[in-house]
Amino acid sequence: MSFDLIIFDCDGVLVDSEVISCSVHAEVLTRNGYPITSEQVFDRFLGRSARQAMIEVEAELGRSLPEDFDAQLKGQIFRTFTESLAPTPHIHDALAAITQRVCVASSGSHERMRISLGRTSLYDRFAPNIFSSSEVRNGKPAPDLFLYAAERMGVSPQRCLVVEDSVSGVAAAVAAGMTVLGYCGGSHCRAGHAETLRLAGATATSDDMRQLPGLIAQLGRKAGLATAI
Repeated sequence: MSFDLIIFDCDGVLVDSEVISCSVHAEVLTRNGYPITSEQVFDRFLGRSARQAMIEVEAELGRSLPEDFDAQLKGQIFRTFTESLAPTPHIHDALAAITQRVCVASSGSHERMRISLGRTSLYDRFAPNIFSSSEVRNGKPAPDLFLYAAERMGVSPQRCLVVEDSVSGVAAAVAAGMTVLGYCGGSHCRAGHAETLRLAGATATSDDMRQLPGLIAQLGRKAGLATAI
């Protein structure tokens, strides 16, 4: 009476990285002639790929960012990850209690996930079932990445539960025909974030990973998966 596959976003769900990412992204953009705050990065780009963000910024600037912009951004984020990144509280215990197959589907690059998941001792729990938006044509909020992950794992979208922390990620999972649990326990989440995720299409929300195994079972029963073929 549950799902066959649990698909996890990475940043803000498995690792508590979004405060770091938004702060560094804002700093590097500002340094390169596009003044922006970390709060504005959160509002505009949370859950989306750095490639998509760069395209939008360049369109607004009317010029290209420096050729080494991506290297600047990655270098600073990766250095900070190595120094201070932590796993989401209780995620190891939650994963140990989940009996379904799991995978990761993230807007981040494989290089970024090797560093972030490796730093937090999560990489081996998911490898090789780690999928990046770089492998599909359209990133979140398009459904491409989640559909690709389900296809690679051999599971129908209706039998998948996605754990997401961003509006764009929730929208992508809904568009893919999947059930979504909105996670709002990251250090980047503001007051009202749970309601924001529900409005985007999350079936339920949680701010504590210790609730995850029970919620998976509850949402499976709610979706009527006991009689699914």
